[in-house]
Amino acid sequence: MRIGLTFPQTEIGADPGAVRAYAETAEALGFQHIAVFDHVLGANPASRPGQRFAYTHESQFHEPMVLFGYMAALTASVEFVTRILILPQRQTVLAAKQAAAVDVLSRGRMRYGVGLGWNEAEYEALGQDFHNRGRRLEEQIAVLRALWTEPLVTFNGRYHTITDAGLNPLPVQRPIPLWMGGGAVDASLNRIARLGDGWFPQVPVDKAADAVAQMLGLVRAAGRDPAQFGVDASVNISVGGHQEWARVAEQWRAAGATHLSFNTIGGGLAAPSAHLDALRQFSEVVGAKE
Repeated sequence: MRIGLTFPQTEIGADPGAVRAYAETAEALGFQHIAVFDHVLGANPASRPGQRFAYTHESQFHEPMVLFGYMAALTASVEFVTRILILPQRQTVLAAKQAAAVDVLSRGRMRYGVGLGWNEAEYEALGQDFHNRGRRLEEQIAVLRALWTEPLVTFNGRYHTITDAGLNPLPVQRPIPLWMGGGAVDASLNRIARLGDGWFPQVPVDKAADAVAQMLGLVRAAGRDPAQFGVDASVNISVGGHQEWARVAEQWRAAGATHLSFNTIGGGLAAPSAHLDALRQFSEVVGAKE
């Protein structure tokens, strides 16, 4: 099981020095990936009574592709993961270009996680339809993989038209691994099983074994090899102390997770340096390498 980290988007702050220290510390400790959450903008809940928001206009988010471009210059081995990028609110060809650029500049260290998102305000502001996002995502994935592997692409779909054109440079990985988040409903699970290279489960650890078995069964039913399908689970700092971190990590390992990400968001850490201390503690308790 590969051990990595979830970048503390909402708590790290805007100081480039703190971002640099995080990336360099993660790699020095031997963590194998850095995953980031994605939001382009946050809505003001005061103007939307009755709606619930996981994040608001007061929640800070670095833009993932720009962030990874910066981190790529600071590191040599750590993998960069979007967990997840809200793809249907973006223009697909531009998203493909940005991911390819990160993969080139990092020498093949990009893992592209995508999903549907929940924040309708972002879709509105970015000029995209919130209500057909599932259907568009499937076509977007086909477009991404074509653009990442072929020097010239002709594509005529429901939402995309490309006529004999392509990206240059192409990414190092052809295609870039494309993972998917979600799975609250059967339609999402089946989509992930059919189209994803891996999955970010959003289930409690006591349901890990059943959830992974269900997903791998769907992958098999889709005519694909479960051995080639990844599962990237989470350990949240808020679950408790060191023993709980180790217990959750071991439960996911036993369930069949191929990757694990340690998330320090929500742990009441007051400063970027406290996040780095937590990384060191997790490395000592669980380890940072296979």
